[in-house]
Amino acid sequence: MPLSEHEQRMLDQIERDLYAQDPKFASAVRRGGGGGIRSAQGPRKLQAIALFVVGLVLLVAGIPLSTQSQLFLLVSLLGFLLMFGAGVLILLGGKGRSAGTAGEAGSTERAAAPKKRPSGKSFTARMEDRFRKRFE
Repeated sequence: MPLSEHEQRMLDQIERDLYAQDPKFASAVRRGGGGGIRSAQGPRKLQAIALFVVGLVLLVAGIPLSTQSQLFLLVSLLGFLLMFGAGVLILLGGKGRSAGTAGEAGSTERAAAPKKRPSGKSFTARMEDRFRKRFE
């Protein structure tokens, strides 16, 4: 569903304000290096996928063992835990290495005073005003 002209103008304004307030973050978002599954790099991602597949095999392999209830439960639980661990690894794996560098860079950026617009109101205050006016 395409955006209306008003929504497109608001989105452009938000983008301009983002670039003005934090150009480094805005360029990282534009490049697509923001996080999620893409943040897990090469070997870590392959390890997580392999671990997930092994967990899935163990989970399904427990089904024929259902005649022996304790063994079925143990194998299936182990498979589930491996799959869960793989999911956590793929989602959080890449952030551990980049968190230190992002934290160091962020501390120097926070020390600088944020630039104010000539209107004197912050971006969030202007957006809150627009939101309130919409329902008045």
